[in-house]
Amino acid sequence: MIVEFLSAGLDVFLSPLALGFTFCGILVGLLVGAMPGLGPLMGIILLLPVAIGLPPVAAMGFLIAIFVGGSCGGSVSAILLRIPGTPLAAATLFDGYPLAQKGRASDAIGIAITSSAIGGLIGGVVLIFCAPILASFAANFAPPEYAMLAVLGLFAIVVISGGSIVKGLLAGCFGLLIATVGTDSFSTGLRFTFGSHNLLNGFHIVAVVVGLFAISEMAAQMLGRDLLRKPDVKVERPGLGTITMTLKHYVNLIRSSAIGTFFGAIPGAGGVISSFTSYAVAKAAAKPEEKYGDGAEGGVVATESANNATVGGTLVPTLALGIPGDASSAMLLGALLILGFIPGPAMFENSPDVVGGIFMVYLASNIFLLIAGILATPLFVYVLRIPKVYLIPSILLLCSIGTYALQASVFDLQIMLVFGLIGILFRAAHYPLAPVVIGMILGPILEDNLRRSLLISREGYWIFVDRPVSTILVVVNGLLLATMVYLTIKRARGSKQSELAKALSADE
Repeated sequence: MIVEFLSAGLDVFLSPLALGFTFCGILVGLLVGAMPGLGPLMGIILLLPVAIGLPPVAAMGFLIAIFVGGSCGGSVSAILLRIPGTPLAAATLFDGYPLAQKGRASDAIGIAITSSAIGGLIGGVVLIFCAPILASFAANFAPPEYAMLAVLGLFAIVVISGGSIVKGLLAGCFGLLIATVGTDSFSTGLRFTFGSHNLLNGFHIVAVVVGLFAISEMAAQMLGRDLLRKPDVKVERPGLGTITMTLKHYVNLIRSSAIGTFFGAIPGAGGVISSFTSYAVAKAAAKPEEKYGDGAEGGVVATESANNATVGGTLVPTLALGIPGDASSAMLLGALLILGFIPGPAMFENSPDVVGGIFMVYLASNIFLLIAGILATPLFVYVLRIPKVYLIPSILLLCSIGTYALQASVFDLQIMLVFGLIGILFRAAHYPLAPVVIGMILGPILEDNLRRSLLISREGYWIFVDRPVSTILVVVNGLLLATMVYLTIKRARGSKQSELAKALSADE
């Protein structure tokens, strides 16, 4: 089965367009990852309009490479400036920055890039072996199973999104509400269009996501006080010897990559949890003389191999079941839908060349990461010196051009600005943005399969417990819901007790 997918995707993968855009995606990903405040998600959002005009494998290679490069790029600014370019690189601060302070900045960056590439390749092996098996298992799924899977995806993202569970649920419901706008696929009736022909097909996902994430992020950056700050950083190009340094920690490398792949396959967990977990495990297993926290090479190996292995793990449920693991994989899922493919068993059966091509561009992107990362490090350092006062207007211009180019529609620009304002309000009220995107993508999947299930059912909602897999998913969803209720009550009691303790101490 695996050989069939890889052989089917070989021709489309070996095209100059697919290879060229995969390599370009790595460069773009490293750049946006190195710049604090951007990251792989922002890179995917900004360049999604470019990707959807390409052939499927070239488009996905471009976006996946941005994901891979961006997951690694944050380590550059973390090591040099003590500012993680992305949350994924936060744990790299523990040993990456102290290593740079010892005069080994180029070694630290080289170890980070090598670890990321090897971790990504290990995650890729898991992706290639596990995704077809999972898709084959899901091939017998009917509408009830797909409906419950969509609910599972929504619950899982909300539970692990961090912060208030209620706010996460409300954000996810807002995404579901957005997904209902447009023409009903069953009755062809119009919903929430308010007489506007521009809303017949609903909101374009790119306009919504660019507004929610990019516009609101740039607004937040403009409120900062370091717009004119120009960091003075110097670093030499990492040598090939850093590959040998990394391979000396092969046990740590394999263990951390396995941890990253595992957490990546759990929807909502992501690279931040995996990198901190792998660092804690590596530190616990280390010898005292390694001095973790004081510039240990093993610390950089653990965090960077884990966060890039997470990418491969995240793509397993995304491709096999159509359940995105995080916001970045949700955008990859959205790109596949725009390109005309529905992730899941149907894509594995009907488009094996595309699936095989995606597997191969993912592996190639990690190989390109090692090459481009070592050769182009001085370029990334130069980009770090660009003040935000010049960077922010350039990004806003790219957002506007990319959104308008989707359908040559001024209405899309208006939607981008409206959702930019909504994103600003969400950030101010500390509402997570990722559940909105997940809700918007999973909403149609949930609605269509729920309605199909009820149409073929003779006993109403009992159809969801008539089939074994569907019953298991209902139980899992019930447990997740109970967990959310329990955690909400526990947090509410904890906040009340802390307020009471403060009141008593004030009275004393």
